[in-house]
This record gives sequence, structure tokens and C-alpha cells, in this order.
Amino acid sequence: MIQIVFENTHFVICDKPAGVLSTPSRMGAEDERNCLGIALQKQLGIQIYPVHRLDFEVSGLVIYAKSADAHRKSNSWFEHKTVSKTYRALTTPQDFSHIPENVKNSRQKFPFSEGQKFEWKSRILRGKRRAFESPEGKDSLTTAQYLGANMDGYLQWDLQPVTGRSHQLRFDLSRHGFPIVGDTLYGSKIQWQAKDAIALRAYLIDFTKAPGATALGLPQKIQIDSL
Repeated sequence: MIQIVFENTHFVICDKPAGVLSTPSRMGAEDERNCLGIALQKQLGIQIYPVHRLDFEVSGLVIYAKSADAHRKSNSWFEHKTVSKTYRALTTPQDFSHIPENVKNSRQKFPFSEGQKFEWKSRILRGKRRAFESPEGKDSLTTAQYLGANMDGYLQWDLQPVTGRSHQLRFDLSRHGFPIVGDTLYGSKIQWQAKDAIALRAYLIDFTKAPGATALGLPQKIQIDSL
């Protein structure tokens, strides 16, 4: 069942479950995985336009525009970074054993305390399956805040991707010694809830600084439950 969080004349915003595509993959009809965009378009009976995407393994808020004009305006917000997205991640305690010896990494543990904020900069190059740090990569910036450990002993993080590189948050946490629970591609050795799910969820979108968002009927913020 499609979970629609917000809908008006211009946009529909859904809570995408993990293990579902946001938009069709490059494989097209050969890809048998469920796709939220296709299902939503069939349900609404109109053409929709994806404003942004979430990885297959990630859950949370995804925006689709109902017209080319709304799509153009909302794309501009993301391009000029006037919309912010916040993700909640759960990780295991800091450890670098998942990073191969031939991969350049300081492997230096650092002190951190509840409420502490970080700015993580890198240059990310996307390979066939995952992201890597490379001088030939694109500039990447993530802001992260450590929120403390939960009852299960997992570390809780709030993350905001200032840039929108592929796998940016997953890569940043992993290279700092905090692979996301369930994210075996980036070093996790623990399964999270289901095979195709990782403990990363987009739970907040802030339109406060997006020019014209109010005129298009969007609230200042849309928030759902985190992890």
C-alpha cells in the first residue's frame, strides 16, 4: 500500500518503504523490483515527475511533482540548496575493520559526545556498485549530529546532505568507522529488519527557505517518524 504523507494540486509526498525503487532503474522492464513511482502514477492516473530519489534500501520521504512546471520549480530548490532533508541513521560503534587494507583511510578513532556536530568533506566518485573517495570525485559535504545510543546499543545520527552525491551518507558514515546497520555494501555485518533494508530513513524535509513553496501549497516542514 502506498503511504501518501502529503498531497495537493502540485505535489504528492510519500513515505517510501525500504526495498522499493523510487523510480525505474536503468534495467527498465527487466527489473522486477517494485517501483513506488510507477505504482503511484497508476494509482493517481496522471503523469508524475520525481523531484529526487532515495536508494532502494533506504526508507522515507520522496517528493513527486504533478506537473512539469512544479517539477521545474522544485528541482531549482534542490539545485540551489534551499530545501534541506534530514535523515536518521543507526550505526554500530566506531570500528574500521570493514575497510580493506589497500583503501586509504586514517583509521583514527576520534572522541564524540551526545549532541556533537560534524562537517564531513570529501570527494566522492561513484563506481558500478558503490562510492569511493578519489581526487577525481565530486566535492561532497555532509553535516552530522550524534544523538547518543538507543536501547539496542546502536548509535543514532541525524544527517543532512549539503551536496547530493550518490550514496553520500552511507559512504561518509562508513569511512568514519560507523557503517549503517544492515548496509553490507559499506561494511555492516548486521541485518536490519529485512534483507533489502538499511537503518537509514529520510524523515524530515524543510521548505522554509524554498522560494515559492508556500504559494504552491507546501507547509514549512514535513516530518514523519524516524527510526
